[in-house]
Amino acid sequence: MPVREYRFSGVNTMGEPVRGTVFAPSRRAATKRIEDLSEKHRFRTDEVRRRRTFLYKVRNASGRLARGEQKAYSADEVRNALERMGLEVIKVERKLLDLQPKPSSTDIVMFVRLAANMLRRQLPFDEILTLLAADSSSKPLRQMMRDLQTDLKSGMNAQNAFMKHQHVLGKFTAYMLGLAASSGNMADMFESTARYLERKDEFQKNVRSALITPAITLFATIAAFVWYVWYIIPSYAGLFANYNVTLPPLTQASLSFAGWMDANWLWVSGVLAILAVAAVAWSQTTRGRFLIHKHMLQIPILGSLLHKLNLEVFCRVFAVLYSGAGENEEVMNIAAEATGNTYIEHQIKTITVPMMMARGTDLIEAMQASDVFTRMTIARFRSGSETGAVRESAEEMADFYEKETSLKLAQTVETIKTGVAIVISLMVALLTIISAESALIQPSSTDIMMNR
Repeated sequence: MPVREYRFSGVNTMGEPVRGTVFAPSRRAATKRIEDLSEKHRFRTDEVRRRRTFLYKVRNASGRLARGEQKAYSADEVRNALERMGLEVIKVERKLLDLQPKPSSTDIVMFVRLAANMLRRQLPFDEILTLLAADSSSKPLRQMMRDLQTDLKSGMNAQNAFMKHQHVLGKFTAYMLGLAASSGNMADMFESTARYLERKDEFQKNVRSALITPAITLFATIAAFVWYVWYIIPSYAGLFANYNVTLPPLTQASLSFAGWMDANWLWVSGVLAILAVAAVAWSQTTRGRFLIHKHMLQIPILGSLLHKLNLEVFCRVFAVLYSGAGENEEVMNIAAEATGNTYIEHQIKTITVPMMMARGTDLIEAMQASDVFTRMTIARFRSGSETGAVRESAEEMADFYEKETSLKLAQTVETIKTGVAIVISLMVALLTIISAESALIQPSSTDIMMNR
């Protein structure tokens, strides 16, 4: 569900005006968050408005008409802003279909990469945002950069300004870029974030492109198998149903299956559709994602690859933040979120971090207790901890897992393709046997004459 921005205003107990913004998927959720804030900071809310898209039509000083759109909390805000620019406002109206599509991962990667390259050339960040906003083909990303530019010019803290757009950039990316803008090594932090995003995007694209052909092939084969057993075989084998002929076992089973499907296909299709919708809905819940991510690590062949990819991301982020961040606990939390696996994130946040904070447990012992780190990872971190080179150890593990997952991805894909090929071969063999059985059916002349 897309996240929307809501602005609230009110007064506190001293009679002073209060204004702020929250991000929530719905007005009800936004109202709940604002109520929590009002209880905590003791203020009364007078108004809550959602930020929407408005369409406008204006005439400039030369008399030329122009149209456009702008996000704002009210039509008056858009009108006043346009009039301050010296434009004659003809019309301002709310956009009826105000969809909020997220930019693609490729657009986000390109934004961070180009920003990192420009920072290397020591261009001012405000100028970078202006250039990238003018060149970007993604409307949500363009709007984000313009809003970010406005917030930074107004004096908003860089961390808060980037986190305000986490629904567009992603929580981890927004945090890293905000941290970069607040630190003294902005170019290095942007470079590290770009490398992480490029690596993640490349891996996902490779997996999708490598598995899409086997998936389509397997689906088409299953569909052809069902159609053959349900329609083709009964069409010619059913001709012998009127004769006193004993059908072969597989042919008889095919006829029985076809008859059952003819009588029950409607409710079978309905049940399958309901199960599919329920499965998708369940996978979007917190519990569903947790269990899926937990059992994904246990899938033969692919699970080990995904696990090491998650650890690669953890080590990469940990290495980036460890030298500049104050508390190791905060670094662990951020690195855990960056893995993208809710099970690993949960284990680190609920076991490793509490052990480090409440009990003062050693980093290595706390990592070992979470049961999500491999022996190699723990051994390398232990070595780094003993020599005072934890950051370097994390970088080495990230580089090692990057090379290993890159090499094993091709091998894993070939193994999956082999498995799909075996399944397809078995289905083709079964169809061949059924066809051979049906071809050998030979009713006697006596049976034919008796049927007449």
